[in-house]
Amino acid sequence: MTSKGFTINERGQLNRFAIEPKVYVDETPRVGFTKYAEKFNGRLAMIGFVSLIALEVLTGHGLIGWLTSL
Repeated sequence: MTSKGFTINERGQLNRFAIEPKVYVDETPRVGFTKYAEKFNGRLAMIGFVSLIALEVLTGHGLIGWLTSL
């Protein structure tokens, strides 16, 4: 039996604490060409692109120039 903010089990004991949430397993695939993989790769590409621009602004050289000057 479920009521507002508390539950009563089959033996009549009152639980005034929290109602436990429904637990489920997310079975969407995380490998291959999925929406998750495309978003993740896109975000990594954006981070890399912004990092290259920041590198060029800070050092005054592009990526190739920075790598050859080491």
